[in-house]
This record gives sequence, structure tokens and C-alpha cells, in this order.
Amino acid sequence: MIEIDNTIVSFDVVKTFFKCDITICKGKCCIEGDFGAPLEEEEIKLIEKNINIISEYLSDKSKKVITENNFYYIDSDGDLVTQLCNNKECVFVYFENEIAYCAIEKAYTENKINFNKPISCQLYPIRLTKYKDFTAVNYHQWAICEYALINGKNDKIYLYQFCKNALCNKFGSDWYNKLADIATYIKSKEI
Repeated sequence: MIEIDNTIVSFDVVKTFFKCDITICKGKCCIEGDFGAPLEEEEIKLIEKNINIISEYLSDKSKKVITENNFYYIDSDGDLVTQLCNNKECVFVYFENEIAYCAIEKAYTENKINFNKPISCQLYPIRLTKYKDFTAVNYHQWAICEYALINGKNDKIYLYQFCKNALCNKFGSDWYNKLADIATYIKSKEI
């Protein structure tokens, strides 16, 4: 494990090759799983403030779920997560050419709102677990990301590099630079 400030980072984050290609996986991480995407309280406020704009990209099915059940709920672990449609895809998913995309991200990239999709989605397949004194930063290994492992190895891109922008958004560029320096040191010792 790697300790940086108030985080403990799994070695898998710096040792695993990873580069997602949404045209291959079709955004399955947004449509499969047992729960919705983890949300932070501040993200809920931002989504609530902009739900009418975000809804422009949603299906009628998603709009109905939001109207009847809200866009988030508390899961069995007590975490705030996005609501699901038919116990499957995230309520914020919309489809183009059979690929699942995020309506929040779409509104952001079109400059209609000033925040991107939830940090848990930006970071995926990195998952954060908050404890009393630190945050654990781990790699969530899932078969649907198998091609991303091959793609990352072919392009020599590690998971922490693939998720650089999201890690900087969450922890800051100084934190990321420390992680990159440690990763470089670890790799130099393995040669």
C-alpha cells in the first residue's frame, strides 16, 4: 500500500495497465451492477440544482423513475448512490449507437452546467472507501473491463495515468504528482 497524505493507495492502482475504450465495452459499467454510482452530498446538491437541464438528455423511463423515486437513494451499505432504471442502468444513462453515456457529463461538455459527472464515475474503475482517518484508493477489478487491461498494456498506460484528471479533481495535482513519483520509483525497482 502507498500512503499519501490522508489516503492509502493500493499497489494495483499503479501496477495495473488500463485504458478504457467505450466503443468496445459500450459503457457497461453504467448499466450493470447491484447499485447505482456512489454520490457525494455536494454532488446531490449540484444535480438537484441542474436536474431540469440534465433531464433534457434522459429517456422517458429515466424521467419517470426520477419523478417517482428521486435520482438517488441510500443503498444497503448506507451510501448515497444514483437511482437505477429497472434495477439495471443508472438513471442518468442515455444511449447513442448502443453505447451508454452519462447525461450529466453531456450537459457539462455542452457547457450547460458547470460540473462534471460524479467523481466516482470519473474515477472508475478506481473506487474510494472513506474511513475515519483515511480514504482507501483501490482498483475495482471487473470482467467487463477486460479489454481495457489489454488496451492499457498495448499502449503502456497504467490505471493511475488513465485516471489522472479524475485523481487530480479529487485529490489535487500535488497529490497526483506524489503518486506518479512513487509509481515511477516502484517500477524502477521491479526492473
